[in-house]
Amino acid sequence: MKAVTQMYLTGEMLSDSHFLIEATDASGQRVRPDLAATALFAWDETTYYGTFIEQTESGVLLSPLQALTFFTRPKWLEHLSFTLSEKLTGYQAMAQRIREALLSGRVVPNFYAWKEGRFGWRLPEAEEPLSSAGEHWLSSALEETVSNRSDAKLAWNQLLRHYPALLVTGNDMSPLMTEAEWLQTIGLLQDRTPFRTCLQLIEPEGQETDWQVKLLLQDQSQPDRIVDLSVISSFPAEWHDFRYRLRHDIRKCTEVLPWFPAFLSEEAGEIDGTGIPASHLSTEEAWTFLTDTSLQLVQAGIHVFLPSWWEQVKRVKPRVKVKVSSFSGGAAPSYFGIRQVMDFEWRLALGPVELNEEEFRKLLEQKQRLMKIQGQWVQLTPSLFAQLQATLKKTKGKQALTLRDVMKLHLSSSLEAEGATHEETLATSSFPVEVELSRHLFQFMSQLQDTKRIPLIEQPATFRGTLRAYQKEGAAWLLFLRRFGLGACLADDMGLGKTIQFITYLLQVKADEPQAGPSLLVCPTSVIGNWQKELERFAPTLSVYIHYGTERKKERDFLRSAKNADVVITSYSLSHLDEQELSGVNWNTICLDEAQYIKNAQTKQSTAIRSLSAHHRIALTGTPIENRLRELWSIFDFLNPGYFGSLRDFSQRYVLPIERDQDQQMIAEIQRLIQPFLLRRTKIDPHIQLDLPEKNEVNEYVTLTAEQGALYETLIQSMFDRLDQSTPMQKRGLILTTLTRLKQLCDHPGLVDQGPGSADAKTRSPKLARLLELLQEIRPKGERSLIFTQYLEMGRLMQRVLEREGFGPVLYLHGSTPKEQRDEMIARFQDAALPAEQRASIFILSLRAGGTGLNLTEANHVFHIDRWWNPAVENQATDRAYRIGQQRNVQVYKFISLGTIEERIDEMMERKKSLSQQIVGNGENWITELSTDELRELFLLRREWLELKG
Repeated sequence: MKAVTQMYLTGEMLSDSHFLIEATDASGQRVRPDLAATALFAWDETTYYGTFIEQTESGVLLSPLQALTFFTRPKWLEHLSFTLSEKLTGYQAMAQRIREALLSGRVVPNFYAWKEGRFGWRLPEAEEPLSSAGEHWLSSALEETVSNRSDAKLAWNQLLRHYPALLVTGNDMSPLMTEAEWLQTIGLLQDRTPFRTCLQLIEPEGQETDWQVKLLLQDQSQPDRIVDLSVISSFPAEWHDFRYRLRHDIRKCTEVLPWFPAFLSEEAGEIDGTGIPASHLSTEEAWTFLTDTSLQLVQAGIHVFLPSWWEQVKRVKPRVKVKVSSFSGGAAPSYFGIRQVMDFEWRLALGPVELNEEEFRKLLEQKQRLMKIQGQWVQLTPSLFAQLQATLKKTKGKQALTLRDVMKLHLSSSLEAEGATHEETLATSSFPVEVELSRHLFQFMSQLQDTKRIPLIEQPATFRGTLRAYQKEGAAWLLFLRRFGLGACLADDMGLGKTIQFITYLLQVKADEPQAGPSLLVCPTSVIGNWQKELERFAPTLSVYIHYGTERKKERDFLRSAKNADVVITSYSLSHLDEQELSGVNWNTICLDEAQYIKNAQTKQSTAIRSLSAHHRIALTGTPIENRLRELWSIFDFLNPGYFGSLRDFSQRYVLPIERDQDQQMIAEIQRLIQPFLLRRTKIDPHIQLDLPEKNEVNEYVTLTAEQGALYETLIQSMFDRLDQSTPMQKRGLILTTLTRLKQLCDHPGLVDQGPGSADAKTRSPKLARLLELLQEIRPKGERSLIFTQYLEMGRLMQRVLEREGFGPVLYLHGSTPKEQRDEMIARFQDAALPAEQRASIFILSLRAGGTGLNLTEANHVFHIDRWWNPAVENQATDRAYRIGQQRNVQVYKFISLGTIEERIDEMMERKKSLSQQIVGNGENWITELSTDELRELFLLRREWLELKG
């Protein structure tokens, strides 16, 4: 598209006070809406320079406030010329009046709009009125201001508290309410009546059971002067001329109160010397008056005096107080687990009033909504009664409360104390719950929440090496949770030594419990050898049995070997295939290394592992959440079965509010609930004191070749040609297939077009050419490199090209590499003592097979040839080199093809860096749910990068 130097703008106001603005250039050609938005809001920070402006097929759509800015304080590109249509020029003048009125505060509520059921505003009577459209624009702009600005929302809420009549609109407004009365009620017009008509509710005294409602007059100038119309013998003479106001107010009272004495409306004009008697109410009628009628009266302009205790009673939220005295059956056992039943007693708290179970049952039998108990009035709503009955029905005595419930109650109480508004509820009750712990339980909970309170262990005498302080803390934490049968997730950052901490745990368990039996370690196939070597190095006294390979033992032979070992190591893939053998042992400890491998709870592998029996369960992972919050449920259901309930319940309570709405309240709650069982330290934590070298990450941007550009557009067009005829399931498969092919194409066109030939590999792939340039710079330094890719053929291609260019031998580890060969590769790369001709300076790894569990600190250059969707996965891969033992600065290179889907992936990853901390995220499946237009924008090849290269 040729450059635009002039824009002609047309448009109109829509029925909802939004504005549709269309732009054409000097030749009459329509300007694309995205270009128009960028030009018209080029200097507007609030819309991120036009990025957040909504667009339609024909133009840009402005909210009422955005339109005010557009017409009164335009922030468009200054080097372009803009011409407004006659209609837009008229809106410009109207916008100026609205803006000046808003800035000066010269706006008043429109009584007739309120009567119609909407919040409408207008200019004062003294000014020339706005048109109907102008008043709608003014009202919509104010509503948007209140919604978007916290200070405006606070001011509006304060106004509503002072003048609740503003909340009453439409048919809820009294038909007797005049505009003048309404303006007086909301504080905008002075009321010259010398008194206010008031009603007072008086509670029963002594043995009385009836409540009373009295009609009072309050002196406006002397508020302490109250005239009780039930006892005076004559109407105050100085107010005689305003008796009409009393009659009018009484008519409003009878409209709201069906039981109000009807004769008052007829005889109010003859009250001199007669008095107006108080009305008598039952307790049920008094409750209705307190909860509903009083508000209606205030909204109608009648002042109401209620008992002083009512505001406090309204704020009281019934709570169940649970006093946990001990473990069921006596003293705390050495092992009790998350399902251990607790001894407890509970009381219902209604403000200062507390009821035990017997008093509670009597209360239910009376079914009164307002009661005086222990000298205090309490409110009991119908919904509260239903909750009370549900509590009694579900508790079923003292067997209903487990340690899991107690922990959730205690942790949610701590959360509430910190200011959270959400109240955790007991599994057997819908009430907010307070828990009171015994001294021993309180100490236990405190240690769970603060690992610094857990006593450190001494380094086991059988450990060969030296533990850092934080590693001793980690091992002590694992052992502490073991004492109580509670599962633990050690989620330290990559490279902090989770392996060493678990080995220390195993040695200490063997020292403390010589007859404890074998432990099971489940890990990815790629790191079985690493575990074997680490156990030999740090814990040679432990007997290790490797259950892996085609010659692995089965049935009785397996049981015999397992029971003679301290540690049995197997892979995730065998956990399901050999479920019969593994389930035949009651394991001392089951530990999952890289526990994210069971993140998909429905897989046979995950189900099999969670069903195994163990005294204690441990998960090791640097990424307890990679993409979805459900992954956390799967890990925690392994560690402490049932802690989060069913996956369905967990999804409804946490996943939807967090992943869809990013509900900060729910995030805070789930962080509090997982904190006792999850220990997370990072390399940058001050108390870790790793003194690691620096890590520098750079993006290496490359352009596509003409060949790649043509193939890219062909793939996209082919996808869109087939989308409209596809079912939703076919659409998802088509999008994900195309996505994979586009990412492969960015690596090398031969991956999608034809088998990659080594002769032209460099010229056909800018990524490969740039990789060679960087490796040429590294080679003279004698430093080593890791290269990660997702695609098997890309790895093979790089291996061939690099070896032909003289970088060999080049190692390549992928999912099909046998274990023995993996171990040999790792040793060959890591062993600095090998002769130069045997050493490998470049190690290519598939992201999945080589991205976890390996220690490759001889490398200090890391290349990501293609980008994954989750920064946590890439960080895991990078941390094969950036971990304890690394002595040099680590340089990370991330390859991105400009103008392609890879650039969009990079932008998304930048936004997702806080995924694990925020406990929220999405995988690539979100792409399959986009509309066709959104897909076109996401996949679109930005050709300017091709042109730059040309």
